[in-house]
Amino acid sequence: MQKEILIKFGSKVKEFRLDRNLSQEELAYKANLHRTYIGMIERGEKNITLLNIEKIAKALAINIHELFQNIGE
Repeated sequence: MQKEILIKFGSKVKEFRLDRNLSQEELAYKANLHRTYIGMIERGEKNITLLNIEKIAKALAINIHELFQNIGE
């Protein structure tokens, strides 16, 4: 179950990133994070911190709660 939520969250990040036509590198730059870290998040390999969730949400110009919608189902 732990891994499943990481995968769902990562998919959500990727979905928003692609909707905005951003590469992983572009999102990483906007969020002040490393590109490989973004890739690891999207693949569900990293248990991301709240601070980095906030950075990603701001870089995607969305509210944090949007990243969590429908991932617990």
